[in-house]
Amino acid sequence: MPTTASIEQQLASIVGTENLRPATAEDRVGNLQPKFVVEPSTEQQLAAALACANNSGLTVIPRGGATKLDWGNPPKSADLILSTARLNRILEHAWSDLTVTVEAGCTLQSLQQTLAEHGQRLAFDALWPDRSTIGGALSTNDSGALRLRFGSLRDLIIGVTLALPDGTLASSGGKVVKNVAGYDLPKLATGALGTLGVITRAVFRVHPLAHAAATLTCVANEASDAARLFAQLLDSQLAYSALQTRVQPNHNPEFLVEVIFEGTGQGIAAQIAQLQTLASPLSFSEADHSVWQARERLHSAISPANTFSALFKMTAEPADAIAAISNLAAITAANVNYSVVVQATGLATILLTGDKHQVSSVAQSFRKIMETSGGALVALGSSALTAEFDAWGNPGDALPLMRAIKHQLDPNNTLNPGRFVGGI
Repeated sequence: MPTTASIEQQLASIVGTENLRPATAEDRVGNLQPKFVVEPSTEQQLAAALACANNSGLTVIPRGGATKLDWGNPPKSADLILSTARLNRILEHAWSDLTVTVEAGCTLQSLQQTLAEHGQRLAFDALWPDRSTIGGALSTNDSGALRLRFGSLRDLIIGVTLALPDGTLASSGGKVVKNVAGYDLPKLATGALGTLGVITRAVFRVHPLAHAAATLTCVANEASDAARLFAQLLDSQLAYSALQTRVQPNHNPEFLVEVIFEGTGQGIAAQIAQLQTLASPLSFSEADHSVWQARERLHSAISPANTFSALFKMTAEPADAIAAISNLAAITAANVNYSVVVQATGLATILLTGDKHQVSSVAQSFRKIMETSGGALVALGSSALTAEFDAWGNPGDALPLMRAIKHQLDPNNTLNPGRFVGGI
């Protein structure tokens, strides 16, 4: 194995000494202290630096805005941080074709500001858009309430370029440079947590900005009322762009059902009139657009010093989501509080707060309930939980295939080792 000095010299020759530095305590990944941080400025530099690390036996942690580095299981090793901070350009906005090509290190806020100049948007509501990058958002496949109407990033992406551990730059989909036969790279890379390759650029379909928007909320004191209204909205012909239910802490909980309509003022008014008729005897009132940041507020929640908090993502059938939260309420210990944001797609963000071991126990029990009914419960930041709590839960019968793909693209286990499902 090459010496640390020789590896450092090789990396410096690729990116320049000014873009290579020793990792500090702020660069820690969980309990692991990397050796170097590399910030390439081109795809070619990134691919060459990745190949250097791969050939030298170093493990690599790709990093964008560092907003979700604690998602998934803690990596088993972390020698090199490969930052996309300098790959932050919008390469092409073909506004007449409704597509945009952007580098992985570009923040979502920056991208949206550029698209808005032509009355367009990437119809995706990210956590922390001012810091979250395109590459990181794709790698985690996280999405908010707009997913209901526009789909997830896996639906919006039409092309991607990946740097593979051997130094290959492989592209697939729109704006193709080189194809990798047999793999749909855009969908394969989305949600893989950077374990297969490092995303360097992506091509998306974009949508027009709405002329107007209105957010409305309805307060229900009983889970049954919220579930009924939620089901009615799911089955209705209303053209809302997003629908969510928020459940406040479990001592006398209340349920807030919220919708957003987008379009023309006249069209929105007609939709609201139909909504009020459908909701009767409950009623909706206007709400601030900030309700759609509720999921982000759960992620940013700060617990008092004497309590412990853990975040989870629940997946269920849309019609079963609120009933699943009722099951959570039934098994929650008296001194464990929960707050939930349920999306109409059946995804939910859950914050559990209380004694660490009781929170872990509740999470384990709830995971069994969800997996028995065909759902799932994934921990977001599992290193905070007890050691035996795996972030992903039961991987199912897809694990052998996932391992085979990992071995095909990253045979040395260079990228984010151990972070993904089944220890991939």
